[in-house]
Amino acid sequence: MGSREEILAAIRKRQGRGGASPPAAEREQLQTYLRAHPRGPLPEVAGDLATRFCARAEASASTCDRVAAMAEAPGAVVRYLEAHGLPRSGCVWPSLAGLDWKAAGLELEPRAARGDDMIGVTGAFCALAETGTLAMVSGRDTPASASLLPETHIAVVPLARVVRHMEDAWDLMRAELGQLPRAVNYISGPSRTADIEQTLVLGAHGPYRVHIVLVG
Repeated sequence: MGSREEILAAIRKRQGRGGASPPAAEREQLQTYLRAHPRGPLPEVAGDLATRFCARAEASASTCDRVAAMAEAPGAVVRYLEAHGLPRSGCVWPSLAGLDWKAAGLELEPRAARGDDMIGVTGAFCALAETGTLAMVSGRDTPASASLLPETHIAVVPLARVVRHMEDAWDLMRAELGQLPRAVNYISGPSRTADIEQTLVLGAHGPYRVHIVLVG
C-alpha cells in the first residue's frame, strides 16, 4: 500500500467506514448525488460571450486580441511580442505544434517550460466568460509549466471553448475527460501579490503578463 492509500485508509477508519477504498455501493451513491445535486445560484452572464470574456480578462490585467482562424494565431503572437519588445523564442504546448510558428518568425519548441524560457504559448481547456479566467488541465501535450514559469504567458483560445461559468467548465471536463487530470489550474490575469504594505506587485509567483488570442 502506498502513502496515499495509507492516508485515505486512516481517514476512512476514523470515520468508521473501514477498508482502504469505498465499496462499489458507496461509490455509486456518491456519483448519484453528484449527478442529481442542483447548482447553487449563478450570476447572469448575458450577451456575447467573447465580449464579456475579454472585458473581464482585461479587468484582471490580461490583454486580448482576436483573430478569425487558428492559422492566424502565430501572426497575432508575433504582433504582441514586437509591440512589447519581447523575445521570439520559448516553448509552446505540443498540442499546438502543428501551427506554423517558424513561418511567423518564432522559435517555439513544443515542450514543457524550462527555467530560462521567457515566453510560454499555450491553449486552454476552456475559458470562463463570467470572470475572464482561463481553465487549464495538465497532460502530456498540455504541460502546466508553460503557463506558470515563463514571464510572459500567451494563450490561444478558440471561441467555441468559452463557457459562461466555472460550473460549466467542470461539467465539460467530466464530459470530455472522464477522470480529471493531475492538475487543473484557473488563471485570472498575471500573478500578483500585495502582501508587502498593500502594494500590488505583478509577477510575484508566475507570469508578469498574460495575453489571450481569441480565435473565431
